[in-house]
Formats: sequence, C-alpha cells, structure tokens
Amino acid sequence: MTASGSVLGIVLLAHGSRDERWREPIEAVAARVCQYAPDARVTCAYMELAMPDLPTAAAALIASGARAIRVVPLFLGMGKHAREDLPLQLEALQKSRPDIDFSLARIVGEEPELVDLMAKIAIKS
Repeated sequence: MTASGSVLGIVLLAHGSRDERWREPIEAVAARVCQYAPDARVTCAYMELAMPDLPTAAAALIASGARAIRVVPLFLGMGKHAREDLPLQLEALQKSRPDIDFSLARIVGEEPELVDLMAKIAIKS
C-alpha cells in the first residue's frame, strides 16, 4: 500500500532474453519483494525478447487493483533502454492512465547498496 492507502504495484523491469533460464533471477527478486511487501502487487516485465512488456505488465497490475505503479529498472548501468526507451514508455503510460500514479526508481546498478554488494561478491573466497 502507498502512503495514501492505495494499492501499490511494482514492476521489476529487465532487459529480456529468449533463454527462459535468464528469467529465473528476475523472478527470484520478485518473490523476495513479495516477502518484503506482502500488500504490494509485484510483476516482472521485459524491454525486449520476452513477455510481458511494460504496458502489458502495468495493465495487469491496474486490473488487479494497483493505483500506484513503481517501475524498478533491473539494469546495471544507464544504457539506451534506461536513458531513452523507458522514459518514453512511462510517459505514454501516464498519458493513457492519468488516474494511476506512475513512478520510476533509479537503476538498481546505480544504487550504492548494490555496488557495495557486487564488490563484496567479487572479493569473496
């Protein structure tokens, strides 16, 4: 739930791959988010090569009752998808559904906690 009491939807947005196994870590993150935020509606979406895409995932969350949707880009860096494609998609979603509060989180690879975790993994024996 959000501060206003509306149902929160969370989209974990990743690049996508034709390989079904590639989705496993993304879906594992979704399962963990559900543990941490049991009242939220959580789904995965992909920029390309896999479904659902962001508009389809957002529509499903809205249909399940979400009135605020937070898009979390599961990218390590600011590439073309995050810099150009994603803001355009989010703008289109907001225009098509002005009744829904869409927000965009920072790219996870730019979060200090993830940078620190990756460094610790790199030196782990």
